[in-house]
Parts: sequence; structure tokens; C-alpha cells
Amino acid sequence: MPYREPAFTIGVEEEYLLVDRATRDLVHDAPAGLLEECQTILQGQVTAEFLRSQIEIGTRVCDSVADARADLARLRKTVIEVTARHGLAPIAASTHPFASWHLQKHTDKERYNILAQDLQAPGRRLVICGMHVHIGIDDPQLRVDFMGQVAYFLPHLLALSTSSPFWGGEDTGLKSYRMAVFNELPRTGLPELFESWGEYERHLQALIAAGVIEDGSKLWWDVRPSARFPTLEMRITDVCTTLDDGIAVAALYRCLLRMLWRLRRSNQRWRRYAHMLVNENRWRAQRYGVDGGLVDFGKGEIVPYADLLEEIIALVREDAETFGCEREVAHARTILGRGTSAHRQLTLFREAIEAGAAPSEALKAVVDWLIEETARGL
Repeated sequence: MPYREPAFTIGVEEEYLLVDRATRDLVHDAPAGLLEECQTILQGQVTAEFLRSQIEIGTRVCDSVADARADLARLRKTVIEVTARHGLAPIAASTHPFASWHLQKHTDKERYNILAQDLQAPGRRLVICGMHVHIGIDDPQLRVDFMGQVAYFLPHLLALSTSSPFWGGEDTGLKSYRMAVFNELPRTGLPELFESWGEYERHLQALIAAGVIEDGSKLWWDVRPSARFPTLEMRITDVCTTLDDGIAVAALYRCLLRMLWRLRRSNQRWRRYAHMLVNENRWRAQRYGVDGGLVDFGKGEIVPYADLLEEIIALVREDAETFGCEREVAHARTILGRGTSAHRQLTLFREAIEAGAAPSEALKAVVDWLIEETARGL
């Protein structure tokens, strides 16, 4: 019996930080009515996040990358317009350039109150935002199978998305400091390797039965079977400041999953490497972004990211053509050529310092750029 191709629908979730336009600092407590105003307009596509200085949006279930981009642009634009009426602005960055984490307040909802009590200091440091991409795969066995295989490519996607070089007013030396913060939590990192959906379910139920977690939504792996939808949810990436950068990353992830399906149809699969190896690339992507290269474990050496990207684009060419997203996938070359948000933030900061600005003013200039770039292309 031939394998039936999954739907490969796509949905994108983005988390934003809310900043005061006057001070450029995070707002510690969003104005009353702001979220409700967004929800009235967006009809369930916007929610509160763990911290009161955050907001999350999610596209509809989309059949094409172009549809996902259009919906994401509409959502971003609406949040920008509503927050502007309150003197605020969203920034699509995974950390704020200078905000103090210990001043933030968590959202007063039962789920978040329980999280705050459970996580303590690591939870209070969660002043971070990410981008999550859901790809529709109805067969749970396929979701688990592809989860183990696509993990190899997660560092490659993270490197393209980096937008969190600063923390507490300092250049951390990492392109994705968000990952350092998130790694403090339990049940994070690369997913476990399972041979079947049943094996995954047994392990999940062991944690639920022990009273450790309520459901699979508390598994905060870099990629996971969604607890709410029949999707494989990629969570490793920073939120991209530039809309089209995020869409390029989402398109690549979708194409990689279809590539894995093509291999399965031919009775093949992508080799699954030990976590100690893939974690090395995960660290290199977190530290260097696209600058330091990643290890090609087939060759046994560090390969420049530009070469790896061309290999991936060639690998998924058939899938990009099938989905009609060749242009979105090719945009990854644009990201590589001009740098990710992290590169651009650091360049702007250093140029401002060289021009005589005080560090505090240079950091505010970075926030101004983030506000402007978050709204570009909508």
C-alpha cells in the first residue's frame, strides 16, 4: 500500500516583547484592556504570555507559505496598531537589549502562577521570545519518526534565526542568548529518540502519572509533537525581527519534513546522530549563529555555514517546488548575506558607540531599530 502524503499544513506562532516608546524599556505591566482589544480584533489569534511584557500571536492553519506570511503580516500589523494607541510597540526579538529581568511580572493566570511557583528563578529570567512552526502530519507514528530525524537540522535553523545577542545591557558574545536562558528549564533541548508513537506515549504517561506534568505541553523540547494539534512543532528558533526571515526559516522546516517523507517513501531515512554530536552544533549555532560553521558529521569536519545552506537548499529543491515556496527558501541566502537580526543589532550598537553615543543611548538606538524592523514589509 503506497504511503499517503501528509497534509504538511503550516502555522506560525510568534512571541513579542512590549516596549514603552518613550523609554524604550519593557513595559512591566501592560495597560488594562490592551490584550482584550487585540483579542476582539484578532478573534482568538492572540494570547497573553508568561510575562506581562509579552504577547503571542498565531496564524491560522495555512495550506501555503504565502498564506502563512499574509496572516502573520496581518497579525503583526494589528498588534503594532493597537499597542501604538497605548504608547507601546512590539519588538520581534528574543531578548530585550537592556531590560532587567528581575523587574518583570508574570501574568496572573492559573497556568502561569503554577509555572512561576515551580520554576522559581529560572522562570523569572524567562524574558525571552521565540518562533514556533507547526507542520500538519496526521499520522502520529510519522510525527515521532520525523522528530528524531529532523533534529539533525535544528541547529541549522537556529543559526538563521538568531535575534538575542544582548542581555541586561551587555553584549553576551552569543548570537542566541535566549537559548542559554531557556536551557535552565527542565525538559528542554533535543527531543528523546523514540522508535514508535507508543514508546513516546508510555514515557509521557510516566511523567503524567507521577504528577510531574499535566500533559505534553510541558515538554519544552526543540521540536515536539504538539499536545494540542496533529502537528510536529519546531521550537528551537529565535523570533526573527524581519518578517520574511521568519518565513524563510518556516519554509525550510516545512520542506525538510517533506524531504524526510520522500526518503521514507523510498524506504530510506536520514541518519540519526547521538545527542552529544548534534548538541555540539546546537551550541555552535547558539554561540556563533551563521559565522562559525557547523560540523558535518558525514565529513567529520566543520563546514562553513554558506556551504551547508546550499546543500540544504539543493536537498529540498523538489519540495520547495511542490510547495511553491522557492523564493521564500532562497531568502535564506539573503539572511546569510546581510546577517541575522543579532548581527544587525550588534553592528548598529557598535556604530553608535564609535559615533560617540553612550552605551545606554546606543542600546536605545537598537530598540528603535527593532521597533522599525518589526513593522517592515507588513
